[in-house]
Amino acid sequence: MALFSLQLNRVMIPHPGAHHESFPDVEARFSADDIRPGWEKGTGVVVASITKDGAPIELAPRSILERVVADWKAMGLTPMIGFELEAFLFEPDGDRGWRPIHTPGSYVYGTGTSVDPSGTIDEVMDTAREMGIELESVNSEYDDGQFELTLRYDEALRAADDAFLFKVMAKEVAAKRGYLLTFMGKPITERGGSGIHINFSLMDENGHNALSDLSDPNGIGSLARQCIAGMVHDHVSMTALLAPTVNAYKRLQPSSLNGYYANWGYDHRGVAVRIPPTRGEGTRLEHRLADGATSVHLAAAATLVAALRGVSMDLECPPAETQDCITGVDTDITVPASLEAALDALEADKEFVEAFSPSYVEGFLAVKRAEWERYLTHTTDWEIAEYLEYY
Repeated sequence: MALFSLQLNRVMIPHPGAHHESFPDVEARFSADDIRPGWEKGTGVVVASITKDGAPIELAPRSILERVVADWKAMGLTPMIGFELEAFLFEPDGDRGWRPIHTPGSYVYGTGTSVDPSGTIDEVMDTAREMGIELESVNSEYDDGQFELTLRYDEALRAADDAFLFKVMAKEVAAKRGYLLTFMGKPITERGGSGIHINFSLMDENGHNALSDLSDPNGIGSLARQCIAGMVHDHVSMTALLAPTVNAYKRLQPSSLNGYYANWGYDHRGVAVRIPPTRGEGTRLEHRLADGATSVHLAAAATLVAALRGVSMDLECPPAETQDCITGVDTDITVPASLEAALDALEADKEFVEAFSPSYVEGFLAVKRAEWERYLTHTTDWEIAEYLEYY
């Protein structure tokens, strides 16, 4: 249980839910039917539910996602999710560090040798296929050495499990070849960031897309508008869960074509909630805030909780964004400026915390505040380069 309080520097941060007084065991429960081929010879892999004495543990993001999916299903609706993942491929720099691969002949949305000369991404695709993880598309992204990896949609829990396994597999396939595939939000100062776009729809009991309303001039119904309203309403409060690192806020900047602003729009990549042009059974909402380093189960849960709150509170959807989000914007509400500010905003919104998981947020805040304090006392390479020779 105490491992849920573990920082990346392997220091545990005590808080009530982690039970540091006794370090008790937990159980990993799964169905043998869910085991699938792994990426190492002779192995299978499965994503388990984490329980204690048979009860779900709220410190596990997957448990929260299971609960919010059950809440939606109690309303006769099944959340369907498709994840778009972005990542940079790095190679050794010869000095025990890493540098992004250089592909001078590449271009945005490219495929093949020009963008993947080592064939690493090809092997990731082949391995995913062998595991039964279906990819809708794989291509280079806007920046040199960056890739977009889009997984086919499925029921929310299965989709998150697939995305989790895919990320682990892709990093290990790259490592086997001597490369580093990183989903870090902003690994290169001079280039764009990497996020996780969460595309979701709601399937009704008849198997139809409940977000669609072909009688509406824009093809979306009141349910879709309430979901959008909830995500815009909770935009600031849930930022810390979707952008849980110090580095994440270097990606979330004005005019950066991600979820910086609390807004939405039709086929608009500058907003937090985009409605792609497909209508009818293909109608979906694309949430664009999440940083590439967050947990896919956590990101899915936060997005679905916010959307559900929009429905349960019957929130009114604000007008769609009409400006380009680069030279102008219709809202003055943005993500917090730093991880510290985002943690404060999350803690202050008692209603969102209650809907999400008070026990999870308690532990999350303890660990992440400790991470922020470590950052504040750490001398960075930028400080050395900027000040050392002058002062």
